[in-house]
Amino acid sequence: MGRLTTHVLDTANGCPGEGIHITLYRVTEGGMTLLKTAKTNHDGRVDAPLLEGKELTEGHYVIEFAVGDYFRTQGATLADPAFLDIIPIRFGVADAGAHYHVPLLVSPYGYSTYRGS
Repeated sequence: MGRLTTHVLDTANGCPGEGIHITLYRVTEGGMTLLKTAKTNHDGRVDAPLLEGKELTEGHYVIEFAVGDYFRTQGATLADPAFLDIIPIRFGVADAGAHYHVPLLVSPYGYSTYRGS
């Protein structure tokens, strides 16, 4: 059974990114379709998979991470507008039966991601 999961690590403070608002979209020919919103827990993870089973289909998706709001709540002094406010990660699902884990490692001025396990 396929599933899509994520988590956020705050590399500036060396901790999980707790309370980050996440929005998931499916990319379509007409634009993007909103699928789900979620918020990270104390461990920087979402409590349940973003998609699983028949919900996860082959195609392109975008996860948006609202990191500007998160860093403001952490007391970071950010420019207005913030250098990184909402980070969109666009990725493809080629095998709907597989596990796709999309982590975000983030600071106020940089981020990285990869296909995790």
